[in-house]
Amino acid sequence: MSRVGKLAIAVPQGVDVTLRAETIAVKGALGTLEVAQSALVKVENNNGSLSFAPVDESRDANAMSGTIRQAVNNMVVGVSKGFERKLTLIGVGYKAQAQGDKLNLTVGYSHPVVMAMPAGITVATPTPTEVLIKGADRQRVGQIAAEVRAVRPPEPYKGKGIRYADEKVTIKETKKK
Repeated sequence: MSRVGKLAIAVPQGVDVTLRAETIAVKGALGTLEVAQSALVKVENNNGSLSFAPVDESRDANAMSGTIRQAVNNMVVGVSKGFERKLTLIGVGYKAQAQGDKLNLTVGYSHPVVMAMPAGITVATPTPTEVLIKGADRQRVGQIAAEVRAVRPPEPYKGKGIRYADEKVTIKETKKK
């Protein structure tokens, strides 16, 4: 059995988990999330503790039990605490400004880049060179952060661009004559 799939999930106070035939729904203070339930995984709710087990001994069922368990765990954490990604802008004149559900980026192009945030995702700019993306769905927060980073990824010679706060950019040496 999968090592991740063996671990039970403790459901905190204020989080409600609903098991249906085709979906698993998690509702909490920060929203409601759903994931499709697999026929290869048996899910049980035992007094505030969720356990996952493969239906048979096949390799696919074993792998899927760990996958579904981690997806549900991410949903439980997301609706109770939430997820966030921090981006940093490096470069002269590079700045970001959050305006409601829009993010306005000035990153060296002839025009500002305006990105609309989807529902459930909030964006904040504590300083002009930092962007903080928050939300309940871990996958969507990571995807939006990747899309913002893709506007101007860090280049390898000076390190200018948009990078994750914990990202290390290896600077290349310039060509010698």
